[in-house]
Amino acid sequence: MVESLVAERGPTVLRIALGSRLRRLREECGVTREEAGECIRGSHAKISRLELGRTGFKERDIRDLLSLYHVLDDDQRELYLDMARRANDPGWWRSYSDLLPNWFETYVGLEQAATTIRTYEAQFVPGLLQTKEYARSVVVLGNDTETDRRVAVRMRRQQILRRVAPPTLWAVIDENALRRPVGGIDVLRDQIRHLIEVSAFPNVKIQVLPYSAGGHSAAGGPFSILRFPEPELPDVVYTEQLSSALYFEKRRDVELYMSVMNSLAVQAFSPSMSVKFLTAVLADTEPGVGGPDDRGVPSFG
Repeated sequence: MVESLVAERGPTVLRIALGSRLRRLREECGVTREEAGECIRGSHAKISRLELGRTGFKERDIRDLLSLYHVLDDDQRELYLDMARRANDPGWWRSYSDLLPNWFETYVGLEQAATTIRTYEAQFVPGLLQTKEYARSVVVLGNDTETDRRVAVRMRRQQILRRVAPPTLWAVIDENALRRPVGGIDVLRDQIRHLIEVSAFPNVKIQVLPYSAGGHSAAGGPFSILRFPEPELPDVVYTEQLSSALYFEKRRDVELYMSVMNSLAVQAFSPSMSVKFLTAVLADTEPGVGGPDDRGVPSFG
């Protein structure tokens, strides 16, 4: 069972965990990044990438660093080397590396490894909750090639919600995303039905942030916060731009985004009320059925 869970969570978390342990060993020995870089015939930037889990590990480098850090016991060294070997195994998403930019490959790996994912979306339904046709409609907005494979990646990512020991997904979705008929009204209708269905999953919590909530502190755009079970791994905040992404790991930054997320959760409808709201929006999309009240918001009691 343990090996199965490790395989499902992928190599990214192993790289980050190993990098974190190597950083701790280096700091305990009083070795600088420059000194460690010279030891492995590299630079301080290479050490930084290794310690952040942003690159693979060469076994020779690990052996040399362990010697530099006075880790000489054969059994202990083998634990680090075995961890490095498993961290270098490609995740399933590597078969799509020709489609995915490096910055998004990193996110997919983190997503697979997380135990809690909190996300806010303003324009679209979150990728982990999209139907296949809705996902296709979103994909074609920004790409005109390899549509089927890009959609396949999104559908494959969603499998984490149904695996053994799935992560908890807590999504706050702006009403705006539920009103925009991406792909047409039929696609939107099926998407809303899907949100109602998955909201029944014990590991999925959906909250709708209605227009009536007014202004809010996430005006800067969508973001996600990922948490991991390993104590050495900090929470990670992910924000995406058109052609790049930013990752925040410093406690001050993470606390700021967590404060914003908590504020959104308070302003949004509760999960149970959100299901009622989604049901009302679904009725509002049916021809000749339902209708908005005088605020443009479906009335559901």
